[in-house]
Amino acid sequence: MITATRIHLTIAMLMGLAGVTLLAAGTHSGGSDNVQIAGQMLLFHAPTVIAACTARRAELLADWPARLAISLLILGVALFSADLSMRGFHGERLFLGAAPAGGFMMLAGWLGMVIAALFARRA
Repeated sequence: MITATRIHLTIAMLMGLAGVTLLAAGTHSGGSDNVQIAGQMLLFHAPTVIAACTARRAELLADWPARLAISLLILGVALFSADLSMRGFHGERLFLGAAPAGGFMMLAGWLGMVIAALFARRA
């Protein structure tokens, strides 16, 4: 059965893979600092998603707020990193406001984690 946890964990692993790939591509193909930052953002948040999934399953985070927060974090990082990668490799935006929208989604995801922690079943 495909669960939210399995989906989130699979995406986290792909975020790590994409992060390493972008760091290597940025170094070897002459990509700009934007490519490096995109790779770093993916690599910083991949373990966060894994830890949040683990904490949610251990009931250290409230279930539905954590699921929503994890999803927002994933979407925000993906949007932010995609925009920076486009700028780094092609000199163009993904679309107008993509990076700020992704950044706000990441902030909302982190805030959602705070809420999920405050309303967890276990302390």
